[in-house]
Amino acid sequence: MHTMNQAARSRSSDTRQHILSTAQTIILGKGFAAVGLNEILKTAGVPKGSFYHYFDSKEHFGSALLENYFDQYMLLLDEKLRNDGASAVERILRFFGNWKNSQCNDTTTDKCLVVKISGEVTDLSETMRLALKQGTNRIINRLADCVQEAIDNKEIEIDGDAQTVTEEIYYLWIGATLLTKVNRDHSALEVAMNALHARLNLP
Repeated sequence: MHTMNQAARSRSSDTRQHILSTAQTIILGKGFAAVGLNEILKTAGVPKGSFYHYFDSKEHFGSALLENYFDQYMLLLDEKLRNDGASAVERILRFFGNWKNSQCNDTTTDKCLVVKISGEVTDLSETMRLALKQGTNRIINRLADCVQEAIDNKEIEIDGDAQTVTEEIYYLWIGATLLTKVNRDHSALEVAMNALHARLNLP
């Protein structure tokens, strides 16, 4: 009986994750408010009646979607920033280089969910706003750790503390990613990359 319960929980977890993954792809293309549950569940091949087995409401679903996105993002961030023999500065540049490249291609799944939905959901849902805030803070804090490592290793000298400088850089890149969508060209990300070098006093 215990084994059966474990198997049932595993299937439930897999189905929940499948719904979230399917929804993320659709919402990256259309936005949150424009996508109905029917479209998500039909694409995922999940009966509509079972949705509330996994999520209490669309708002709860939206928060779970964001938490799942940030969990995945942190794995990517750790991969780019982990100490693999490269200097801390090299790892920072590797992360932002990957960010730039992912926003310059035409693959929907590589786009930034924060940029895609933050404008619409922060006015619709306090729960989702907090999920966005907490998630972006996780990213900033992890990046700041690597900036601090670069300072401690004498790789860079900057005006200001690592946390504040990292916040400035992150906010700039979020804005540049949004303007990349507006302008439909990559010039804003080129500016962001140049500003990153300047803020860290890199050549």
